[in-house]
Amino acid sequence: MLRECLQSLTEQVTYGGHSLSLEIVVIDNGSTDGSTEMVPNLFPYCHLIRNTTNRGFCGANNQGIAAATSPLIALLNNDAVASPHWVAALLEAINRDPRNGMAASKIVQYESPGIIDKAGGHILFLDGQNRGRGTGELDRGQYDGQLELGWPDGCAAMYRKAMFDHVGTFDEDLFAYADDAELGLRARIGGWQCAYAPDALVRHRRGATLGQGNPRRVFLIERNRILLAAKLFPWTLLLLNPFYFLQRVWAAKSNGGDLAAFPGWSGKSRVAWAMIRANLAALWLLPRFLRKRRDIDRLARIRGRDLAKLLRREAPTAASMFIS
Repeated sequence: MLRECLQSLTEQVTYGGHSLSLEIVVIDNGSTDGSTEMVPNLFPYCHLIRNTTNRGFCGANNQGIAAATSPLIALLNNDAVASPHWVAALLEAINRDPRNGMAASKIVQYESPGIIDKAGGHILFLDGQNRGRGTGELDRGQYDGQLELGWPDGCAAMYRKAMFDHVGTFDEDLFAYADDAELGLRARIGGWQCAYAPDALVRHRRGATLGQGNPRRVFLIERNRILLAAKLFPWTLLLLNPFYFLQRVWAAKSNGGDLAAFPGWSGKSRVAWAMIRANLAALWLLPRFLRKRRDIDRLARIRGRDLAKLLRREAPTAASMFIS
């Protein structure tokens, strides 16, 4: 997957009549599959950073952000393949307005490119859970206009380094999942905007990191949606979090969503146990994340009632997925 991903970056087209000068930073999270030998052999111009352990999505991307020298930084997961116009389209979108601290791609399924994975980025439920915009829909061009977005999916996105300097990078306490939503909402609270580039097309192998049916994935998603809400949500929404959680789960019951990856009573039991452990882990980390709210208050341009209004506007009217 990494070889195909990096090959797609070598095929990027020009931007504004000028050739692109890409600085490619590869972060290896302690892999043992030969990736660290393959990169310098086939892509010697890449800056390879080797970790002896898995630092997660957050820690590894923060390493890459720190190592990069450009004022604009694009993230691309190793399980994704970029179209030739990907970088150029993101550059065009983010440069439309200096307040654009983020630019989102149009992400489709790798195996079925006619099916949307995430069109632009995430939408957020009022309990802190997030899902991709348009996930599972047939791509009929319904998301090819200039959408008003909250934030991009970190699988394939562009960010201004100035935004990172202002609001910080990924929260490494999250490790993986919901991290891009947390960063994106934090940036919106800090006054930054998100642009959308529908021509920045990326094919993505959904769930390739841990696998759709991995209880560890359920654990991280559930734990992190609680921690995201504790850190960023206004108190009016945070106090209603259990109500919104039950409302979403009840609405998702009819179609199961990603619960289909856990068939039978044994599968559902594994999900339930992962959820219980996630809630206990979130409770343990809750004091730390409540302390982080003070830092958010210092940079906030959107607060209280205005933030609640933004979140209610972005939230889906009905849940269609249990985990995303």
